[in-house]
Amino acid sequence: MSDEKIVYVGKKPLHAYVKAVLTAHEEGEKSVAIVARGASIGRAVDVAEVCRRRNGIIASTLPESISLSNTEIGTEEVPRDDGMKPVSFIRITLDF
Repeated sequence: MSDEKIVYVGKKPLHAYVKAVLTAHEEGEKSVAIVARGASIGRAVDVAEVCRRRNGIIASTLPESISLSNTEIGTEEVPRDDGMKPVSFIRITLDF
């Protein structure tokens, strides 16, 4: 068990990321970081809210004591063929 499990959010369906959070909890993790960049930021916020509010069949099995402990936003420089490109990111930390 590490201090924090990281769930990277991309283009998969929302429930896939909620299931990843649930799996981390079932493995004994005390904290999960939901991380996304660019166009996936909105989906990361949705994952955090579904987990926090325990909406849906998968999320309803999460504990009621989920809390949002930290939210970090910023910009990263990502290498590209034509140089570096700034990309926004979000990191939402949930505690069980």
